[in-house]
Amino acid sequence: MLRLQRQVTKIHQATGNNLTQVILNHEPKGRPFQYNQLFRTYKSQTSQELTNAPIKKLLVANRGEIAIRVFRACTEMNIKTVAIYSEQDMMHMHRQKADESYLIGKGLPPVAAYLNIPEIIHIAKENGVDAVHPGYGFLSERSDFAQACVDAGINFIGPSPEVVRKMGDKVEARQAAIEAGVPVVPGTDGPVKSAEEAIQFCKDHGLPVIFKAAFGGGGRGMRVVRELDEIEENFNRATSEALTAFGNGSLFLEKFIERPRHIEVQILGDSHGNVIHLYERDCSVQRRHQKVVEIAPAPHLDPAIRDRMTADAVKLCRHVGYENAGTVEFLLDNTGNFFFIEVNARLQVEHTVTEEVTGVDLVQSQIRIAEGHKLEALKLAQDNIKLNGCAIQCRMTTEDPAKQFQPDTGRIEVFRSGEGMGIRLDSASAFAGAIVSPYYDSLLVKIIAKARDHESAGAKMLRALREFRIRGVKTNIPFLLNVLENETFMSGAVDTYFIDENPQLFQFQQSQNRAQKLLHYMGQVMVNGPSTPLATNLEPSAILPTVPEVPVAKKPPSGWRDILIKEGPEGFAKKVRQHNGLLLMDTTYRDAHQSLLATRVRSYDLNRISPYTAHNFNNLFSLENWGGATFDVALRFLHECPWERLDTLRKLIPNIPFQMLLRGANAVGYTNYPDNVVYKFCDLAVKHGMDIFRIFDSLNYLPNIKVGMEAVGNAGGVIEAAISYTGDVSDPTKTKYNLKYYEDLAGELVKAGTHILSIKDMAGLLKPKAAHLLVSSLRDKFPDIPIHVHTHDTAGAGVAAMLAAAEAGADVVDVAVDSMSGMTSQPSMGAVVAALERTDLDTGINLDNVSAYSAYWEQTRNLYAPFECCVTMKSGNSDIYINEIPGGQYTNLQFQAFSLGLADQFEEVKKMYSIANKLLGDIPKVTPSSKVVGDMAQFMVQNKLTAEMVEERAEELSFPSSVVEYFQGLLGLPPGGFPEPLRSKILRGAKTFDERPGASLPPLDFDALKSSLEEKHGKKISEVNLMSAALYPSVTDNYLDFIDKYGPVNTLDTRMFLAGPNVAQETEVEIERGKTLSIKTLAVGDLNKNGAREVFFELNGQLRSVLIKDEEAMKEMHFHPKAIKGVLGSVGAPMPGEIIDIKVKVGDTVKKGQPIVVLSAMKMEMVVNAPMAGTIKGMTITKGMKLEGDDHMLDIE
Repeated sequence: MLRLQRQVTKIHQATGNNLTQVILNHEPKGRPFQYNQLFRTYKSQTSQELTNAPIKKLLVANRGEIAIRVFRACTEMNIKTVAIYSEQDMMHMHRQKADESYLIGKGLPPVAAYLNIPEIIHIAKENGVDAVHPGYGFLSERSDFAQACVDAGINFIGPSPEVVRKMGDKVEARQAAIEAGVPVVPGTDGPVKSAEEAIQFCKDHGLPVIFKAAFGGGGRGMRVVRELDEIEENFNRATSEALTAFGNGSLFLEKFIERPRHIEVQILGDSHGNVIHLYERDCSVQRRHQKVVEIAPAPHLDPAIRDRMTADAVKLCRHVGYENAGTVEFLLDNTGNFFFIEVNARLQVEHTVTEEVTGVDLVQSQIRIAEGHKLEALKLAQDNIKLNGCAIQCRMTTEDPAKQFQPDTGRIEVFRSGEGMGIRLDSASAFAGAIVSPYYDSLLVKIIAKARDHESAGAKMLRALREFRIRGVKTNIPFLLNVLENETFMSGAVDTYFIDENPQLFQFQQSQNRAQKLLHYMGQVMVNGPSTPLATNLEPSAILPTVPEVPVAKKPPSGWRDILIKEGPEGFAKKVRQHNGLLLMDTTYRDAHQSLLATRVRSYDLNRISPYTAHNFNNLFSLENWGGATFDVALRFLHECPWERLDTLRKLIPNIPFQMLLRGANAVGYTNYPDNVVYKFCDLAVKHGMDIFRIFDSLNYLPNIKVGMEAVGNAGGVIEAAISYTGDVSDPTKTKYNLKYYEDLAGELVKAGTHILSIKDMAGLLKPKAAHLLVSSLRDKFPDIPIHVHTHDTAGAGVAAMLAAAEAGADVVDVAVDSMSGMTSQPSMGAVVAALERTDLDTGINLDNVSAYSAYWEQTRNLYAPFECCVTMKSGNSDIYINEIPGGQYTNLQFQAFSLGLADQFEEVKKMYSIANKLLGDIPKVTPSSKVVGDMAQFMVQNKLTAEMVEERAEELSFPSSVVEYFQGLLGLPPGGFPEPLRSKILRGAKTFDERPGASLPPLDFDALKSSLEEKHGKKISEVNLMSAALYPSVTDNYLDFIDKYGPVNTLDTRMFLAGPNVAQETEVEIERGKTLSIKTLAVGDLNKNGAREVFFELNGQLRSVLIKDEEAMKEMHFHPKAIKGVLGSVGAPMPGEIIDIKVKVGDTVKKGQPIVVLSAMKMEMVVNAPMAGTIKGMTITKGMKLEGDDHMLDIE
């Protein structure tokens, strides 16, 4: 009947006043008038008039990829095209693809612009449009829009207004199906008017049920409810979503079919009563009732079921007089029964897969049908429709699957697509520079793979997805990859529970995105300056240091590590003791640059020289390359993982033992840790390649040293327990740290099981005479224990002291390569090697090799000019024997004095250092005790305090925290105890520790820490990063955030890392073996309205750009505050969007999980729940406010 009504309308249009005459001429005598007979007779006489005029100009009342899809079809048909666009779509691609484009909905909200029927009709009429294609979504299922087109004399590409109305109303469509004899799911007869009515339906028919929008699809306004108490909230949310998406919030309710397959049949009908099907699509892979992956034809569908289903779809469409393209959707249960659910009276998003397997262009068919052509004339008879192969469509969206598919917005910085045989891409905004707004659907690209069977199509799709590179916004590619790699999916045996029942689909491998992150880093340094604070005004040199030649593909010669591996720690120590000649430890890789260059030397430069070191210094006792300050500095300032440094160096230098500095119970930190942290650290260090542990305590506090010794012994490392040397054993007037003190301390260390005995002269106080005296005394007492001596050359007597120690019986002494030696570093390697050549103590090291090694480090040192100690320290200083400042601290203290405005008072600081030391009880000065003395000295200079003033005013002064903690006993007990009454005055009753501080600490729960870190950072935390976090929680957090944002900055050369690139500079970055980035810096743009500058690069020959916030400029601009990362009560927007409801106010008490805010973005609503219980203390949002992701909303206390 509906079809007949439409044909009568056409007859009226075609005949005008002649209709009456036609009826009179054909009215049978004595029988009721037969309209069908009339139509057939008139049609045969006036067939030409019944065919609509050819379409010459077509407007698409839509946006995005579907608009472009229609434009392409029209271009092939020589039809002119017209686009409409909202203010927010001014730069959108679809308006550029049309022959003409017109702004619509000025001043209206983004979605409302495309729902403005009068303006669309006005634009169409004003610009000579004779047809309108509605696309999908927006007005595509609005009968009033179809009617407005007809009333305006514009051809509507779709069913008649009446059919659109009837099929768009899910309730009427259901009734039509019943009338046509098509099986339906039990449900309401009409729209549900209230939550109470829905509750009653559930009581009558049982749960679960599903709410559906009566006037739209695509998962909007669709909610499954399994509990009665969830009805009201879901009814309200679904109503609101439907109203936003379709302009009508009506819902109907159906019984929810468990475990169905979602099968839909593609239909084409013409205006002559002909209806055909183009087979089916399987749309069972859904998330939030929205299709993610579609397949044609449905895999493993029983042919008998296919025949019945397609026949029912055709029968229903004939019953309602359907013409043009449409889709009849069914749920198929596991018993073979299927149920009608709805008709989509429009083109579907997934129409592409049907086109691929049938060869039929559905959009062109729509247009030809709208012109009045018969299906038969278009060669679309049912017998002509054949299936050919299989097609799969994936909807790539700008959603983050790791965050419950929250929509992401922003600028696409990089877009590289997957292409090739069998791949089709339908897109609109998929290009570098495109802005993804929060106002519209998150669909970015439709990827269609076509092959001869399902498995082959899946393989093509998987390959194409892996080829995609999209940067700047998150996408669901990781999720799609997991789907395509899933065996169940590839078998074709999926239902609508597939995603819910496969949680592994949400276990994602993080996209590395290394190139773009590095460009962000380089741009950041160009716009905002170095990420690592530079200590001086000197620039890093522009040269890349020359590495001496090494043999190609030749294994390094065996060394002392081979002996260690073969003999074990005890056997290794015996071999060292039996060795003729002096052994050397090279500190160039650690203590030398800690002393001279503020510990800033990067792995990049260490790695480059390491093959040469392995091939030419295999007879070194060890290479000190880890531990101490290098651990936290790597994380804190160099933004690289110290564990990765250790791993890489171990691979490059397999033959030389590695040595590190372990601060006893403090590990590589500056505080006390639970014992299990120290034990786990040592165990991991050995597993990653560490061999020898120099274990010390800054106060020579035995209980702290023994913890480290036990941890190293349990891990299988070499124990080198150290005496921290201070004072002067050659001066009989200095009685506190005399020979007996060191002999007794050494005796305790030997008794505790040390493999090697170390003298650690941190301040360079060991004069040649003292060295000979101390070493010879220890050698006499412990003839079987190797002795290893460490000093600093601050006074210039280091070489003499080490030669004296060697003469007295030391087995090993510490040196640094010539260009990294002297002053606060270690004595010169070349000097010691040359001095002992052709003697009984000959080191066996080639002086030419030392020179080549030194030349590399001389050039490398210039790269670190901003941290060069020689800026302030021009020579050695013999006053070290007076002030006793450790070499590693000397330069740091200088830089600190400069930063505190005490540069002109540094001499005073040095003198005060000695005074502060006496006030503190004359203690050994090694990190962290040296920091206590340094802090006290600078505190006294800043506040113009004398020792007497400190003692008198101790109860009223606010001392540095390090000083207070020292007096509390948190570093342990100093030799001779704490000075009184100063200790009591400073502490003022604060808690004290008279035993080992770490002994009272409960074991660290590593599992809990790991869970916390993974929740905070949203990714798996490795064992080494977990260990770093146990030692340096906030530093590791910052490091992980930095690397997540800027990528592997350790692959940049040092000048690039420190200073950034210059415009027109070209550089190569090897991000991994065989993968090198070629980068050219092009330009830095002007400041934009958002406080950012665009920085342009050429990456591997392709233009790339990044937007960098200008931090200085932004100080003058106002932006919405961000939620504080890591603070649970600081609640931020989980996605960009608009605040549509605020359910709490300041002062309200909330429970954890209670809804507090409703946010809308991309036509999807999200309820934000309270992350914790508490009270609303502050709010920075109002209803209707538009937010970016992570913008602050409210605080819960």
